[in-house]
Amino acid sequence: MQRIKDWPAAERPREKLLARGAEHLTDAELLALIIRTGDSSSKNSAVDLARGLLSHFGSLRQLARATITELCYQPGIGPAKAAEIQALFQIARRFSDQRLQPGQPYRSSTDAFYHFHERLCDYRKEVFLALLLDTKNRLIREVQISEGSLTASIVHPREVFAPALKESAAGILFVHNHPSGDPTPSREDIEITQRLKQSGDLLGIRVLDHIIIGNGAYISLADRGEL
Repeated sequence: MQRIKDWPAAERPREKLLARGAEHLTDAELLALIIRTGDSSSKNSAVDLARGLLSHFGSLRQLARATITELCYQPGIGPAKAAEIQALFQIARRFSDQRLQPGQPYRSSTDAFYHFHERLCDYRKEVFLALLLDTKNRLIREVQISEGSLTASIVHPREVFAPALKESAAGILFVHNHPSGDPTPSREDIEITQRLKQSGDLLGIRVLDHIIIGNGAYISLADRGEL
């Protein structure tokens, strides 16, 4: 199979990018620039390896969720290339991660989706976060309460409200992800939210919302009238 350096200059990903701009490259060509080298044993080029990855995982988004082990199962992808691919997607997440900073106000569920979608949508475990807010709904700080499937024993009012009391928070907002990509709340999601709302009422801390992040979508329990 012909090596990329033997292709016509106008067809090589690097030269194509330099001449026409990155926006003119396909997903496979962009990914090939990260992979850099092909597989000598199979004579597949970096573009061939990139196409194989996209074909196997289905999309860049699904590829971004792949573990090192899953990547290394693919022909021509070893630990070094797998690490480069994961580094690429981590840079992309950090670039897109517009987190609420202390002192910034929380205005709507859309705000929460915008701030947390890129960070949470590719997680393979459920992550439950609490945003501690002051009397003007400005962020005091963010606290991770749990990681793993949500249960009443993991997301316990004691663990949730201890940092809120310590920070003298006036309000609290909950955010968690659904690794399936479907943000539809489960029965346990709703039960946990109601339990936390009752605890917040007793402590004088307003529970503003519980927002569930999916893949490109979210559901706000407050918007649905569940709070």
